[in-house]
Amino acid sequence: MKILVLKRDKLGDLLLTSPLFAKLRLAYPEARIELLASEYNAWVAQGNPNLDFIHAYPRVRIGRRVAVGAALRQLVQFSRLRRNHYDLVIVAQGEDSARAIERALWLSARRVIAYASKPERYGKKLTDALAPPDSGHEAERLLGLLQPLGIDTRLDDAAPFFELPPSAKSQARSWLGTQGIEPSRYIVLGLGARRARKQPTTEQIVRWIEHVQATYGLATVFMWTPGASNSPLYPGDDAIAEPVLKASPKGLVPFRGPLQPALGLIWDARTSIFPDSGLMHFASASQGRVLGLFGDTPEFAAKWAPLGSDSMHLIAPRVSEMDDVHVFDALAALINKRA
Repeated sequence: MKILVLKRDKLGDLLLTSPLFAKLRLAYPEARIELLASEYNAWVAQGNPNLDFIHAYPRVRIGRRVAVGAALRQLVQFSRLRRNHYDLVIVAQGEDSARAIERALWLSARRVIAYASKPERYGKKLTDALAPPDSGHEAERLLGLLQPLGIDTRLDDAAPFFELPPSAKSQARSWLGTQGIEPSRYIVLGLGARRARKQPTTEQIVRWIEHVQATYGLATVFMWTPGASNSPLYPGDDAIAEPVLKASPKGLVPFRGPLQPALGLIWDARTSIFPDSGLMHFASASQGRVLGLFGDTPEFAAKWAPLGSDSMHLIAPRVSEMDDVHVFDALAALINKRA
């Protein structure tokens, strides 16, 4: 049996698909299970033991730029995949995605499973059209796509799977050496949420860093997305980070670097604090887990909260309104678990 899982979206979304891969492998131990994802996010699934192969398609649109060459390469790749004659294609989106469904149907698989609010527009090729769910965690929604296969769709408390690349670990360890910090003798506090209500204030960040230093003797590696907030490609957090650097609280160790060593630093941290973002989900897959901060509704947090029994999250209308006591209590539980 040949199965292809088609996944669009961003890095964190692909991490949340790992429970689906695991359930598929358990149900079909002899099947060939492949993933089709963008070059932007396919690397997140590298090393996943439940996948036999990963196909990465080139991104045609990056920001406002359209790459004609990438479009041609993508066409050639999909033509080749069509000749694989898949028994099953699963459109791994937690809601209706017309573009993803159309790509899946073009592959002419015997069976295609997808969420579709208007299945009639796709015809008989969409063999298993499911009503999009209106509640549940995103990983749980993805597991719901396995219902037509008779597979158990319950979401357990396991963290998402991610295999840290060796280069990411070595780069992180090298950087820690330059700072005189040992692995697990620090926490990571990161920015990265695009909306202002999801970001902590300068004052909160300073208080949290000072608390971690005074209470646990741990440094805080403070990381953020480089760049301006109005970047058309990906908004950065330089403007938010600058006043924190200026305040220079005791224990602060700034890290403004590439993604790979950042992931290594998250992996080796005692624990991490992140607002709702892709890095929060990477942290939930790490050894120290994460405290996720949600400046949103409880319903939104229920959909995107970090997975894993050791991960925690807090909710407020705005992150800036969160009480330090709640943050410190959650940090104590996470830090002491890996003491």
